[in-house]
Amino acid sequence: MNMKTSFIATQKYLIMSPRKIRLVVELIKKMKPAEAVEKLPFVQKRAGESIAKVIKAALANAKNQGVGESDLRFKEIQVGEGPRLKKGRAASRGRWHPFKRRMSHIRVVLQMVKSQNPNIKVQDEEKKEEAKKVEVTEKGKNVTKN
Repeated sequence: MNMKTSFIATQKYLIMSPRKIRLVVELIKKMKPAEAVEKLPFVQKRAGESIAKVIKAALANAKNQGVGESDLRFKEIQVGEGPRLKKGRAASRGRWHPFKRRMSHIRVVLQMVKSQNPNIKVQDEEKKEEAKKVEVTEKGKNVTKN
């Protein structure tokens, strides 16, 4: 079975300012995705619902590939600016007050965390460090030490 290491979900053309969405993203980006989905309904911002939907879609993509929720972390959460709707309000004396409705694109990338035995990882790092030891000679040239 071929296992991907990252899972992506996007929401495009969401009529909400990217600035407002980024406030909510700052709250959850350090959390685990499953924990973020649990806490987002209690955030007193409208953007919480939209971000939760995108994270749930990314979690579903991972689940379809056979990866559990506990093995995932946020690799990135991008909130980009979409096109703007140019609208306006009628004002007195035949005037017009224009304003823009901003849109956003949300992109969530989840990354699979490698769950290995920590002792094996330490041994691998020690071997890499031994291989990278470099001795500087008198002339300043790098020579690997054997």
